[in-house]
Amino acid sequence: MMPQALHASPAADRYVFVYGTLRSGGSNDIARCLPAPQFVGAAEIAGTLHDLGAYPGARLGGSARLYGEVYRIEPALEAQLDQLEEVRPDDQGEYLKRQVQVQVGARLLDCLVYEIQADLVTGRPVIASGDWFRRR
Repeated sequence: MMPQALHASPAADRYVFVYGTLRSGGSNDIARCLPAPQFVGAAEIAGTLHDLGAYPGARLGGSARLYGEVYRIEPALEAQLDQLEEVRPDDQGEYLKRQVQVQVGARLLDCLVYEIQADLVTGRPVIASGDWFRRR
C-alpha cells in the first residue's frame, strides 16, 4: 500500500513507526519522551533507508525493507515528533508525515511514519540492511 500524506491528528489511538534515532537505544530514544509512549512491537515496512550521518532518512515504498518499532503515542508527543522531524504544514520541511499500514504481530495498525524529502537523500548512501542499528 502506498503511503498517504498526513496533516491532521484524529482523536483515535495514534501509532508511530520509528526506524532511526527514535528507536529503543537510539540517541533520541522515544521511550525518554513525555508523555510516555507505549511499545507495541517490532515491525518492518517497504522502504529504503539512507545514511545522512548522525541520523537516517527513509523513502517509503519499493521492494526494500525498513526495520523499526511501533509505539502508541499521545497527541502531545506527536506534536513533539513533528517538531523534531521538522514537519511543516506546507510539506517543505525536512520530513513529510505519512500514514502507512503496519503489521505488528497479528495486528494491522495505521501508523504515522516520517519520510525524508527525496532531494535530501540524493547521493546519500543506502543502508542495504534497512536497519539503522546494523548499518556498518
